[in-house]
Amino acid sequence: MSAPALGKAAPDFSLPSTAGKDFRLRAARGKPLVLYFYPRDNTPGCTLEAQDFQRLLPSFRRAGVRVCGISRDSMAAHEKFCRQYELGFELLVDEDGAACKLFDVIHEKNMYGRKVLGIVRSTFLLDAAGKLQREWRKVKVSGHAAEVLEAAKLL
Repeated sequence: MSAPALGKAAPDFSLPSTAGKDFRLRAARGKPLVLYFYPRDNTPGCTLEAQDFQRLLPSFRRAGVRVCGISRDSMAAHEKFCRQYELGFELLVDEDGAACKLFDVIHEKNMYGRKVLGIVRSTFLLDAAGKLQREWRKVKVSGHAAEVLEAAKLL
């Protein structure tokens, strides 16, 4: 599957959200949007990434940017993760990997010497019209949320 192209509309999808109603990408148009895909709730790197986005959430909001995290975890896992780390942005449930496939973030990874298919940490910045403006793949957590914020401020 090919990934969305820069400058083109991102493919539409609908997923359950910790905000209490389904998230639909097309309905999110009207303001810039950060979609960050991460492997798993409550793992060290994913927790740090969520905490970084949470720490910068007031700045994202001042810039008019919505932030959503996406993983293949269940709603129960997402809700627990949100409560535990007091996350003020929504997490989207992609248990069957449909959105992950649309954004081409599922790849073979080496986990403790075994090859497995999993989410490669990736972030996508969409403008208010739903067009992909920036993408980060194989993300290193340190400083990433701040880099995304700076790019979002330029929209």
